[in-house]
Amino acid sequence: MKSLLRSFGPGLTALFSLSVLGWALMLILLPQLTIFERAATVPARSLDSSVAAALARDAATCGSVLKLHRPTETEPEPSSGGGLAIPSIGGGMAVPSPSGGGGLAIPSMTGGSTAAADQTRPYILQCDRTATHLRLADNGSAEPRYLDTEFGIADLSIDAALPVDDQIAQAEEIRDLARGLEARLKQEEANAPAFSLQNFERLIEAARLPLPESMRAAEDAKLSNKVFALIGLRFEKDGQIYERLGLTNLARTLFFAVLATVLALTICYPIAYKAALATPPQRQMWLLLGLVIPYAIVELMRIYAWTAIIDNRGLINSALMGLGWIDAPLALTRSPVTVFLVIAYVYVLFMVFPMLNVMSTLDRNQIEAARDLGASPWRIHTRVIIPHAKPGIAVGCISTFMLAAGAFSVPRIISRGLQAEWFAQTIYNKFFESENSNIGAAYSLAYTVLCFALVALFMWVMRTRLKDFARVR
Repeated sequence: MKSLLRSFGPGLTALFSLSVLGWALMLILLPQLTIFERAATVPARSLDSSVAAALARDAATCGSVLKLHRPTETEPEPSSGGGLAIPSIGGGMAVPSPSGGGGLAIPSMTGGSTAAADQTRPYILQCDRTATHLRLADNGSAEPRYLDTEFGIADLSIDAALPVDDQIAQAEEIRDLARGLEARLKQEEANAPAFSLQNFERLIEAARLPLPESMRAAEDAKLSNKVFALIGLRFEKDGQIYERLGLTNLARTLFFAVLATVLALTICYPIAYKAALATPPQRQMWLLLGLVIPYAIVELMRIYAWTAIIDNRGLINSALMGLGWIDAPLALTRSPVTVFLVIAYVYVLFMVFPMLNVMSTLDRNQIEAARDLGASPWRIHTRVIIPHAKPGIAVGCISTFMLAAGAFSVPRIISRGLQAEWFAQTIYNKFFESENSNIGAAYSLAYTVLCFALVALFMWVMRTRLKDFARVR
């Protein structure tokens, strides 16, 4: 701060300080607080009172519609002479049909002795949904929860075989019961804490997999499912298979991100070494231009360009089939290796340049001295180059890992739904497809904290500190 005051004066220093604080507040702190507030708030439609309210509305609508379909009886027209006259066989004398008894009754159009409307009614959606055995939000429980069993009310529904008046009575009974339960649940929910960890619990809850017996053996034999069972993400209970789908997707994404980072490091370390230490200065500029120029193209265009390479009729399959090496195209879009390659290609600069910047500060005389002392190339790299380039390697790995862990466009475009989705896609679906933004916020916040923890663990393993990153410039 003293150097800033000395260089720019109090006015500009105050302006710079306020700008930095405003930037940190508006772009970092407030968005994270908003995400945390949304993640800790239970969505209204997940509350049990909302289920009771929906049941009350359906029951009220059902009763109102049923009243429009009440039966109406057709009254016979009165006659002054004691009823309708029916001519006798002899043809002369009219015999009245007695109103009290003994005469011939006139059949109604529907076949009854007295005209009555049909008791059946059309299908009504709200009546079909009016039942107290409604499933509630899971709220982290492995077993399903239902409105009647959870709150001790009767299992009621609308019986379409009963007369319409009886169905109306059933609808009104369910309506009154649901309204009373809704009022009680709203009072309990109002007295509950404002924030909850329920959305975070959805990440670790287990879901039952409806696997038939014919497929269970094949699924259990998969290596990924064996690993998930080993670490507790997949288990069997009461003869049913359960899997913690949120954690399974999270673990798979982190594993893929680590593999993509290792692949990028394997590809980029020789490139950085070649550009920094094994290329004459006059040729180094052309090598750097060769690295930078392709990345002047928009990222999405570079990703879509890969689809022309890996499609069933793309460049790779066309070349292999033209050479006669394969008879049918390879399903490259189904292979995770393809996603790893594209991620390494898209984020290669974030791995190359940190290592390149640090390696360029290494005195080449150290390499020559090690070579003169008889050190092998492997020993030169492990004892001279890699220890010096460790901050650049750490920055490159952290940058690539964080970008790969949060990758959305690459797995979505390259796999096109033919592979297991990455966790960023799951968060997107929670926000915009299923409109569970509260759960999506909890997923994103937990994912961010976990990634930061992994980065801290990586820095501890690499024995690097934040001030070491100042060498990466």
